[in-house]
Amino acid sequence: MAAFITRMADIRLVRYLLASVGALAVDVGVFLSLLAFGVWAAAASAVGYCLGIAAHWLMSSRAVFVGNVAERGAGRIRQKALFVGSALVGLGLTTAIVWAGDASGFDPRLAKLVAIAVSFTATWLLRSRVVFR
Repeated sequence: MAAFITRMADIRLVRYLLASVGALAVDVGVFLSLLAFGVWAAAASAVGYCLGIAAHWLMSSRAVFVGNVAERGAGRIRQKALFVGSALVGLGLTTAIVWAGDASGFDPRLAKLVAIAVSFTATWLLRSRVVFR
């Protein structure tokens, strides 16, 4: 069992999934808190996602793509900019999906679940193939 756990820890996608779960906890916690305070669903989703982005950078750069993080300087700034760009793609998808779901009369929490799956897929592809290549 210990060998299986060690092998799973070596798989980048598994580490990315775990980092995403941590960032998702920040995102959804903020989203639900803001909804409870009556904040518009799309705005609550965007704020939660933005705070999740910060958490995800910290976890991704330190535990997921650790061997692919650029050195300090221009390379690191470029990589952070690409990471933010990938996050903006996810933010746009998330906000649009939650807005569309809410505007169509769906529970925004259900729309958020759909948005999570779509955003996860898009950002994983961008980060693994562009940002941390």
